[in-house]
Amino acid sequence: MSLARAIPSSGETIPALGLGTWQAFDVGEPAGRGPQREVLRRFVELGGRVVDTSPMYGAAEAAVGDLAAELGVRDSLWIATKVWTTGRAAGIAQMERSLQLLRGKRLDLLQIHNLVDWQTHLPTLRDWKDAGRIRYLGVTHYSAAGHDALERVMRSEPLDFVQLNYSPAEPEAERRLLPLARERGIAVLVNRPLAQGALLARVRARQLPSWAGELECASWAQLILKWILAHPAVTCVIPATSRVPHLDDNMWAGDGPLPDAATRQRIAALLTD
Repeated sequence: MSLARAIPSSGETIPALGLGTWQAFDVGEPAGRGPQREVLRRFVELGGRVVDTSPMYGAAEAAVGDLAAELGVRDSLWIATKVWTTGRAAGIAQMERSLQLLRGKRLDLLQIHNLVDWQTHLPTLRDWKDAGRIRYLGVTHYSAAGHDALERVMRSEPLDFVQLNYSPAEPEAERRLLPLARERGIAVLVNRPLAQGALLARVRARQLPSWAGELECASWAQLILKWILAHPAVTCVIPATSRVPHLDDNMWAGDGPLPDAATRQRIAALLTD
């Protein structure tokens, strides 16, 4: 996996394919984390670094922190998590807990999950960034219903990152948010890249078009991920999985050419007809 993108606010490059943990890493019992351990091991082996999690995801933060320490890969990971609560004191307590669970002296990215009480948490995030406890800060949402609110925050506040939903099934972000991110110098993490599997279910019985080979795509998942990565505003896409074959499939999207504008239209038409 060779594709990397620069974070506009710093120029630091990160791999363009990351790993989401929603549902996939919500395993509280250490003895039950075998699949997640193998996914994380293989992810790092393939050059992956960016792991996105949240206190909302049950035991996912603990699983990521424990497995990263067990595998000896914690220092090689670029970890993003979120604050997902109301009130300043509760936010700080949750952030401290995340730092503890994720086994780090600092976090690479801390985001305000679904904009929950963002006016309260953003000053705290700025304080933590100034103190070196986090390297970047941002805001997130998972639904087009939140895009108007995301746009207002992106326009009014200096941010390093925005995380949003974007795929051929949910293309709304390309109307205003992705151009705005480029204009404002905000890095973009993409969640729900496969629309929680709905896109793959739609094409499961259909043969991959022959011209997908020109993009070095061997699966529908790779074609969809390349469609997303071909947008110039996208910094990193974070599909979640707890299965190594799915991880391997996803990570291959970071190699080979990306589709041009005309080919992106062909891909979207195949997936949304």
